[in-house]
Amino acid sequence: MVTTAAFASAAATLRLLMVLILGGWLCVWVLQPTELWKKWWHGAEDKASSTIFGYYGLHFAIFSLPIIVLAILGFLYLHFFNQLPSNRRHTNCVSKFSAPVITGGPLGLISTAELLTAALFAIFLAWTFYSRFSDDLEKMIPIKSLHLNKLQFKVMKVGTRLGSLAEVCLVVLLLPVLRRLSLFQLLGLQFETSVRYHIWLGNTMMLIATFHGLITLTVWRIKQKLKYEVIHWQKTGRVNIAGVITLIIGLIIWTTSLPQIRRRKFEFFYYTHHLYMLFLIFFLLHAGDRHFYTVLAGFLLYALDKILRIIQSTQVTSIISARLLPCKAVELTFPKIPNLSYTPTSIVFIKISTLSRLQWHPFSICSCSTVDKDKISVIIKCQGQWTNELYRMIEAQIESAGGHKTSLPIAVEGPYGPTSIFYQRYSSLLLIAGGIGITPFLSILQEVSARNSNKKNMMGTRVQLIYVEKKSKDLIMLSSVVPLFLNKSEGQNFIKLQAFVTQEENSGSTLRELLHDLLPGKTLFFDTKSSRYTMATPEGFILLAIITGISLVIFIISIGVLYHGFLGEDKKDPKKKRPSWISDLLLISSSLITIACATITGTFLRWTRRKNEIDRVPLKQTEEITGTQFTEAQDRSTEEHEINFKQRPNFQDVFSKIQTQTGRDNVGVLVCGPESMQESVAEVCGQYNSTFGTNAKTKRGAFSFHSLSFAL
Repeated sequence: MVTTAAFASAAATLRLLMVLILGGWLCVWVLQPTELWKKWWHGAEDKASSTIFGYYGLHFAIFSLPIIVLAILGFLYLHFFNQLPSNRRHTNCVSKFSAPVITGGPLGLISTAELLTAALFAIFLAWTFYSRFSDDLEKMIPIKSLHLNKLQFKVMKVGTRLGSLAEVCLVVLLLPVLRRLSLFQLLGLQFETSVRYHIWLGNTMMLIATFHGLITLTVWRIKQKLKYEVIHWQKTGRVNIAGVITLIIGLIIWTTSLPQIRRRKFEFFYYTHHLYMLFLIFFLLHAGDRHFYTVLAGFLLYALDKILRIIQSTQVTSIISARLLPCKAVELTFPKIPNLSYTPTSIVFIKISTLSRLQWHPFSICSCSTVDKDKISVIIKCQGQWTNELYRMIEAQIESAGGHKTSLPIAVEGPYGPTSIFYQRYSSLLLIAGGIGITPFLSILQEVSARNSNKKNMMGTRVQLIYVEKKSKDLIMLSSVVPLFLNKSEGQNFIKLQAFVTQEENSGSTLRELLHDLLPGKTLFFDTKSSRYTMATPEGFILLAIITGISLVIFIISIGVLYHGFLGEDKKDPKKKRPSWISDLLLISSSLITIACATITGTFLRWTRRKNEIDRVPLKQTEEITGTQFTEAQDRSTEEHEINFKQRPNFQDVFSKIQTQTGRDNVGVLVCGPESMQESVAEVCGQYNSTFGTNAKTKRGAFSFHSLSFAL
């Protein structure tokens, strides 16, 4: 029998191996602009050209292979990591540098780790540009066709080297938006946080690429070569027209992804973002296969990730029930198999074909897999076209069908979330939510309650929840956890609620009366007999490692066979150069072969798993509750909770009281709400940590800040 020590040892070994591989890969990028690297590289290319894999094998092995191997080792690491007891997991996923150091500005909250990483990345970009541009000035090889003077040559080279920097950003651009094959799980990051890094990288890349294009086009225009250079398709080397098309596509994607457009016209943003496929193809034609190998790892992993998501989403299930909440929100419940577990703060992507056949939208899970064994629930706030159409559709069906409908098919991707429950390291939690930001905390509260009820858990967790909403009817979103506020039994009296209603005057009602009078909303129960399956379970980490490994082997074999067969040495004219588009086409063909084989493998594994899973939806419909009933003991328990009208929380007072109550214990502070709320809490959190951290005599615990995002 494998022991916990064996799992811990395997995880530690894999972690060390991943650090070494990542360190070596980063060193390659740092050394690449140097003369030492160039001398070694030319010799290595000459030697590799005589092998079956040729120069392309060397490029792939140096730039792309390490990232794909990291992904495979990462899945194995996460598998062994999840075999460890929960009390040995959470310490690995919380960064010591997660505290915000910048609490305002256009980029929002910036942690120490993020600031340090961004600074190192900027230094690396500056180093790469300086090294390559200095080498250009030393050689000063003019471009004969343009007849450039020294100033024009320097300007032209600035534009060229900016293109190299944009390429560096493209290398890691797709890695943060992987879902199943995501490397962010190794760092314990939320998916929403990882998407933010994708946005930063995308903005940086397009800003640099725009200057690259403008400078190049300007020099061509000055030399009156603009039309010729743009239209001419070079037989070998860089294809300029492909670069222009790449830039145009990138600008379209970039413009439509700006917050002003993305939030108001999400559908427009969603559809135009799929132009990334054309972007990558034309980038390959522009830069050539040698440069494309630097970004190939991200492309292959993203393609595999997309395939696995599509395969999972083909298993359509049916919604069990839909509840319309008075606060203009919809609670959807759909089935899952009992052994599908997920951590709180996880999200799922949902597609309802009745509304749109292509659109997927992410939502936080508000249920808990420890409590709800056979179903998952999400609360969807009406904030856009898709969500409003969903609300109107459910409302119309309730009115026309009298509370019943045949079925409502739904496709689900996920769940996606951190591999461990990081907040378990704290004995005291402060949860601060604004509006729909309460949804991830509903899952956390149920998980904490289940954990506190476990007799094996010697130390319970106490929680203070601060919920800020505009109207008192928004309290209905707490309906799933209201029993936790009222239960006085041992191990359950762990939570205190402070509600702030910002846009209503005090009606004289107490929190008990408001909770008592909460209307549950209208519920529509669906007939799920027409749906054969529950929500599809995602692939485990071992299967992900197998699929990625098989895909890697297939790509290496296909690229070797195709390149050797079509780009072998011409015996009649060994010095003859073949057109660049041939090698580009072979690279595209190898990628398509790999993707096709991965699709077949993933589909077969999904089919075999589906045969062994519960295929019938476990339907346990409950009657609609007309109100919240209280016992006398529960009525008294609500006196511990507070409700405040026409005001917002004073976080200075909140932190002061909590610090007095907790003493030396560290407090986990989790915030999910508008950016202004997160910034205010982070600022107060930092003030208290700096004040008491510099005075050893106080011996107070620290506040550990964590922000959760409820919108991508």
